[in-house]
Amino acid sequence: MTVSYTLRVANARFGGFSALLFRWRGSIYKLLYKELLVFLGLYGILSLTYRILLSPEQKRIYAQVARYCNRSADLIPMSFVLGFYVTQVVNRWWAQYRSIPLPDRLMCVVTATVHGDDERGRTLRRTLLRYANLSSVLVLRSVSTRVLRRFPTIEHVVEAGFMSQEEKQKFESLHSDFNKYWVPCVWFTNLAAQARREGRVRDDIAFGLLLEELNQYRGKCSLLFHYDWISFPLVYTQVVTIAVYSFFAFCIIGRQFLEDPKPPLKGQEGPLGDLDLYVPLTTLLQFFFYAGWLKVGTKRPFGLKVSPGEGNQLVSVSLLSVDDMYGDLPPMGRDRYWGEAAAQPPYTVASAADSLRPSFMGSTFNLRLVPKENGEGWGVPAGPAWARTPLLGRFLGASAPSPAISLRVPRTPLMPSRLQTAQAATPVPGPRIDEEAPEAPSPDAGSQEEEEEEKVAPSSEARPTP
Repeated sequence: MTVSYTLRVANARFGGFSALLFRWRGSIYKLLYKELLVFLGLYGILSLTYRILLSPEQKRIYAQVARYCNRSADLIPMSFVLGFYVTQVVNRWWAQYRSIPLPDRLMCVVTATVHGDDERGRTLRRTLLRYANLSSVLVLRSVSTRVLRRFPTIEHVVEAGFMSQEEKQKFESLHSDFNKYWVPCVWFTNLAAQARREGRVRDDIAFGLLLEELNQYRGKCSLLFHYDWISFPLVYTQVVTIAVYSFFAFCIIGRQFLEDPKPPLKGQEGPLGDLDLYVPLTTLLQFFFYAGWLKVGTKRPFGLKVSPGEGNQLVSVSLLSVDDMYGDLPPMGRDRYWGEAAAQPPYTVASAADSLRPSFMGSTFNLRLVPKENGEGWGVPAGPAWARTPLLGRFLGASAPSPAISLRVPRTPLMPSRLQTAQAATPVPGPRIDEEAPEAPSPDAGSQEEEEEEKVAPSSEARPTP
């Protein structure tokens, strides 16, 4: 049974996942409570028989058998066998779900390619979609017991409106040894060809697109039918079932509490033995895990317990899209962000904090690089180990920012270009006529310039040279 619980765990709040453990619908408790009662009943009967009915000699013999069964249970590779089996079954389930024929793409193509506002155009579009829906109903009747209970005969399909009486006669007059779910698809192609001849489908490109979508739809119906035809290998299911039932048969015998064969004398303390538990907790956990996996692997995806599909909604939406919505367009106009270079949709009060987050530009966007001391390439500036760790540097009071979060510097080329090399080799000319000659330095300003050069020198060494 499909149970949707995404909303309950959407925020990962405290106790969110724990609340799921107490749900009954679709839970492991509902799936396994009958088997669990049988297991506990057999375990309890055997425990009472050992404690009350057996003699000391019989208890000694039973203890030997119980130890043997407990060792034998550990030899069964339950995790490997069940893990492989459930993985294959779940992948097969997902593939079957993706094979369910949905009319979404086909109804859009029919609406775009089959034209006409008159009754003939409406009839063509509705009939094409009805044939597609009829094909899916016929194939689902063959693979799903729930759909078969709703449409047990072809007459019920006619009463539901998927097929007319004339179409039923044609359908039954066609003798075939195989499933005839593909017949409505052939009717679809014939009717589409007729619409092309009438000019309802305006060109061959649109006609080819229509048939291509139909072929994909029909391919999903065929794949769904073949998934039901070619079942999961019976050997795998038998091996897993025998392994699980054998394991718990050994557990019923081997996980019992055994009395000490040599009880201590009066006044003496004997060695600490196993705790006498009337309910085996760890064995029950193993029962939930292994028996739950087995149940998941052996359930049919289209069985009686499958939740009802959206068949009514699919039929209603598909007919609505090709009939009432044909040519139905809202009036066009300028949108709200007309003439704006960057659209800025408004934020609510609850989402206002999201507008303050900067856009992600890349993990190395703010990385600061400096030239290496030997002049070969660029690298991250060196520093103490604690300063290179942002969190540790924050606690230790590092004043320098981390290389990963420092500000950017102007991008420079990795190698000088030809133009830069030629400019470097050419002597620098003197000032032009239209430029003012530099003033001669005064002797009083010499010391001041030397102090300014000493201040600028450290920063100029770290600056990359073009």
